[in-house]
Amino acid sequence: MNPAEDGGKRTVSGSLVKILIHRKENRGMRLEEYASRCVRREEIHELVTTDQHDTTPGARVDRVGFLGFVEIEAGGVIDRGDEVWANGRRVGTVLGFDSCHFPNHYNVLIATEKTVTGPELGLAPNMEVRFGPTH
Repeated sequence: MNPAEDGGKRTVSGSLVKILIHRKENRGMRLEEYASRCVRREEIHELVTTDQHDTTPGARVDRVGFLGFVEIEAGGVIDRGDEVWANGRRVGTVLGFDSCHFPNHYNVLIATEKTVTGPELGLAPNMEVRFGPTH
């Protein structure tokens, strides 16, 4: 994102609707060229962690841990670099998006030091998830 072009924004929040427990070493996701995506109220998107941090459009993302699906509470914009918080705990930052399942949902790729799954973070249905600018 270009700070000279971006103004303030509200935090996007939602709640977990399903927890995922698996990880992959050869997932083959592709990073979208877009550094931001608009999300609508009541949409459901998948949260995926990765220790691969290449933001080049089209970059292959193989090492992933699946956190779960989040339902968006109110529309907003999720940007690359936004912090991701689950149940008050910082998970990582938005790396970008994979749209292999779109229009059903986006995979929101979250940059982390190591891949983690929902149970490894103690996640449960109805927990709050927030996406917002780095403080």
